[in-house]
Amino acid sequence: MIISRSPLRISLAGGGTDIPSYYKIKESYFISAAINKYVYVSITEPFEKGIYLKYSKSERVQNVNLIKHQIIKEVLKKEKKINKIEITTLTDIPAKTGLGSSGSFTTCLIKSIYGYKKKFIDKIDLAELACDIEINKLKQPSGKQDQYISVYGGVSEFRINKRGIVTPKSLNLNDEIIEKLEDNLLLYFTGFSRNSSKILNEQNKRTILNDKKMIQNLDFIKSLAFEIKKNLIKGDLKNFGYLMNEHWNYKISRSKNMSNRVINDYYEFAMKNGAIGGKVVGAGGGGFLLFYSESPAKLRKAMKNTNLKEVRFKFDFEGVKQIL
Repeated sequence: MIISRSPLRISLAGGGTDIPSYYKIKESYFISAAINKYVYVSITEPFEKGIYLKYSKSERVQNVNLIKHQIIKEVLKKEKKINKIEITTLTDIPAKTGLGSSGSFTTCLIKSIYGYKKKFIDKIDLAELACDIEINKLKQPSGKQDQYISVYGGVSEFRINKRGIVTPKSLNLNDEIIEKLEDNLLLYFTGFSRNSSKILNEQNKRTILNDKKMIQNLDFIKSLAFEIKKNLIKGDLKNFGYLMNEHWNYKISRSKNMSNRVINDYYEFAMKNGAIGGKVVGAGGGGFLLFYSESPAKLRKAMKNTNLKEVRFKFDFEGVKQIL
C-alpha cells in the first residue's frame, strides 16, 4: 500500500496574479502558506482486475477512458498499462472551500502513482505536471499557486515569469514570527462551499480582453504582496494585518461574486471585535474567512456568537510526501 498526503494552503498575498492570462503579460508574485490540513491518497493493488476509485463517489471501471473523475482520469492516462489499481482519497477539509484542495489532490495523486510505480519525480516536475493537467488538459481557469505551495510547503514566495517558469523560495521567517502568525491568524468556515470557476473565468476573460480596471487591480494586488513580504520578514505583523484589509477591499472590487451580504456581515463583525484585517481565502464567493488579530482570544470569544466554525491550524513545512 502507498499512502501520500498533500497540505492545503492559505493565500497570504498576490493571489490572482498566478493565472496565465495575467502572468504572461505582467509576471506574477504571490505568497502562500501550507497548513497542517491534508488531502490523502492511498493506492493498493486489488485482487481482481479493474480500476477501483473511492472518493466522494465510487467507481469501478475496466478502462481508464471510462473514469468519470477528470483529474484521476488525466493522471492515469499518463501511465501505461494501469488496469489493476485501487485508489482511495480522504480530506481533512471539504473540497470547494478555498483552501486549494484541487491542486493538493492532483499533486498527492501524482506523488502516489510515482510511488506505486517505484519512480522518482522531483518537486518542480511534480508541481508542473499537476499544473499541466489542471490548466492545459482540463482547461481549468486556475493558476499555479495551489500546486506549487502543496509541493514546497512552508510560508513561501513564488515568482512566475512571462514564460510561465516558477521560482519558489521560502521566506525563511524566524521561529518567533512563525509562532506569532500561527497564534494570531484565525480561520473560519463561512458555511458556503462554492465553485471558483465562475469568478476565475470572469477574471480570465477580462484580463485577456485587456480590461484596464482588472489589470490595474491585479497590478496593485501584486505590489501589495511585496509590501506584505517586507512586513512579514521584519515581523511587523500588525501592519501585515492592515495590509490584509487593504488587500481584501481591492479583491472584492474585482467581482460582484467575490463576496455576499452574509460574508460581509461576518467580516465587519470580526473587524469590530479584534480583527485588524482579513480576507476570504481563495477565489472568493464562500469557503473560509481568514483574520489577523493582535488579540486573538477576544476575537475568538466574539466569534463564538456567530455560527462560524473555527479551524485551528499550524503551518506545514514538508509539502507533499509519501508517508507509507
